Amino acid sequence: MDSFLFAINAVMPIILMVAVGYALKKIGLMGPELSKAANKLVFRVFLPATLFLNVYKIRDLGGIELGYIGYALIVVFAIFLLAIPAAMLLTKHPERRGPLVQVAFRSNYALVGLPLAGSLFGAEGEMVATLLSAAVIPLFNVLAVISLSIFHGGDEKPSVKRILLGIVKNPLILSIAAGLVALAIRALLVKNGINFRLTQIQPVYTVLQYLSGVSTPLALLVLGAQFEFSAISALKKEIIAGTLARVLVTPLLGIGIAYLFLRDHLTGAHFAAFVALFATPVAVSSLTMAQEMDNDAALAGQLVVWTTIASSVSIFLGALLLRLAGIFG
Repeated sequence: MDSFLFAINAVMPIILMVAVGYALKKIGLMGPELSKAANKLVFRVFLPATLFLNVYKIRDLGGIELGYIGYALIVVFAIFLLAIPAAMLLTKHPERRGPLVQVAFRSNYALVGLPLAGSLFGAEGEMVATLLSAAVIPLFNVLAVISLSIFHGGDEKPSVKRILLGIVKNPLILSIAAGLVALAIRALLVKNGINFRLTQIQPVYTVLQYLSGVSTPLALLVLGAQFEFSAISALKKEIIAGTLARVLVTPLLGIGIAYLFLRDHLTGAHFAAFVALFATPVAVSSLTMAQEMDNDAALAGQLVVWTTIASSVSIFLGALLLRLAGIFG
């Protein structure tokens, strides 16, 4: 019951913020032009600030266990590879395939996953999940650029050059790279006896926090402002398939394989991180990227809403089954 209540409490603010955005559209305060401009700000300014801070807040990269991180990366990449032909078989519309691939491998790890891991296994679970974020969040964004570049609504055919340029120029990936560079500089300074932190430049760090604080609320308001109930019937097949992939297939693969073959080598904290990674809804930023890269933003938005609602059940069931199996004690 605790897991179910946590799942509800984790996803309800997301749903309510989407509802506020929808209401703002209905009363004329958030029209299409404002939504589009806000989406660009989220993608190019606010979300990069969030990702930079998430990376920079990692205390020590040197003590990271590589085993569970390697497993998580392999499974995410395998799901990505499986999702590509599945999306091609599911729909004839190229612009819908990218969001379908995204929903399979990309979770709302930063917003829902990290606090969820802490709820399931305390400070140790949150620490393990935070260290995992340094690897999976960059992978999420690289694979998202690839999937959205391969399948898009424009006339330009996909090419290796176009995909690589998309990765190199992507603001989210650039912000993660900047965070890793800042971490490396910090570690080098500490090694030479200089105890310097970005937090010591208080005005700069405060501005980054302000920008970061805007990203998720504004992204959710944009999602609500762009949400259309009338689109559900036209996208019903893709919505159902994408939601099932996110809340059923991916958790079964990611957590199930770990339990069957690796449970003697993993702790409850590792499994808490896997629940956070594989059972949470698709990332809110998947809509932002889909819209910026000429993919079906309506489908991407629908998948964020419906996977968020359905994930309350998948999170609860995953946590309950692992408790019954003795993983969480």
